[in-house]
Amino acid sequence: MTHATGDVAERAAAGFTSQYGDRAAGRWAAPGRVNLIGEHTDYNDGFVLPFALPLRTVVAADRQDGDRWTVWSELSDETISFGADDIAEPGRVTGWGAYVAGVVWALREAGHPVPGARLAIASDVPLGSGLSSSAALESAVLAALLDLGGLELPAERQPRLAQRAENVYVGAPTGIMDQSAVIRCRSGHALFLDCRDESVEHIPFDLDAAGLAVLVIDSRAPHRHADGEYAARRRSCEAAAKTLGVPALRDVAVDQLDTALARLDDEETRRRVRHVVTEDQRVLDTVALLRAGRVRDIGPLLTASHVSMRDDFEITVPEIDTAVEASLEAGALGARMTGGGFGGCVLALVEADRVDAVAAAVTAAYAERGFTAPGTVPVLPAPGATRLD
Repeated sequence: MTHATGDVAERAAAGFTSQYGDRAAGRWAAPGRVNLIGEHTDYNDGFVLPFALPLRTVVAADRQDGDRWTVWSELSDETISFGADDIAEPGRVTGWGAYVAGVVWALREAGHPVPGARLAIASDVPLGSGLSSSAALESAVLAALLDLGGLELPAERQPRLAQRAENVYVGAPTGIMDQSAVIRCRSGHALFLDCRDESVEHIPFDLDAAGLAVLVIDSRAPHRHADGEYAARRRSCEAAAKTLGVPALRDVAVDQLDTALARLDDEETRRRVRHVVTEDQRVLDTVALLRAGRVRDIGPLLTASHVSMRDDFEITVPEIDTAVEASLEAGALGARMTGGGFGGCVLALVEADRVDAVAAAVTAAYAERGFTAPGTVPVLPAPGATRLD
């Protein structure tokens, strides 16, 4: 989790030359992302507030004749090739190549004449840690193919197409947040996304000017029961909305929460609903503070979000809770799990000069409990997908 963009861009270019014998026509980058606040609100038509990471996936690419796409990946050091017939329907290209094939498929499905291409992929976005490595890959490939083909697709429509590649072609049921953040974020800002109408607002989040940083802590916890538990949480929320007679839990106002909870039959469902409704409100409160330039004051909201995920939504694991507790004890202004849960990452809002001390405290707490050592990296909000050259 330590490479700079330049390093990964150079690796992509070198990989292209090594595999194909000449220079790429260009390089395109897309970032990983973390969600500052707003967890499990997306499929409830609610609000989220992600920002892009300096960690990036870079695609070096050039056109090639015919309806054929050849792709080399640094991670596996393997090259795959597929043609139009191979991507005619989901499931024919599998593994990591499905994310690339899915983008080609989704573009063609939308009526775009996608050019044949040779691609080389390098990435610093860690896999399996909840930082949206898949959305970064899809979005970098999408940016490359759009430019190589001179294709017109407005930025506001790109996330939905990339999401379709992942949902329909790959078969992963992600919401719209990941691709929206990866494609549309701006440097020094968080992306306030309304998941109902997909409207966005760029909210100033200038950590550097405030003397702060966000420390991203990879818990290295294996994702336990994530798929089944995620689906169970979603079913519970949808059933509760139906019982309450609202389109989605986003439509339950926080000042009406107690009345709504009284109409639900079991305690577990009440906990799930309480998390979603209060989490939506925490996103709105965080946005209001950031608009006012009160970056430090969002810390307690981050911590309250974590407590809600731990106690009401029940999606944390011991490694995650340990990272949050150790961060706060070491002076973090706020800390929370980020992502779907049952593993993944924690983010801590810290004074810039306390980054190393907080990281050391988390590492020590892990060692004390016999956990695998965590990964830590301080980050500032970075730009979304872009062409590098």
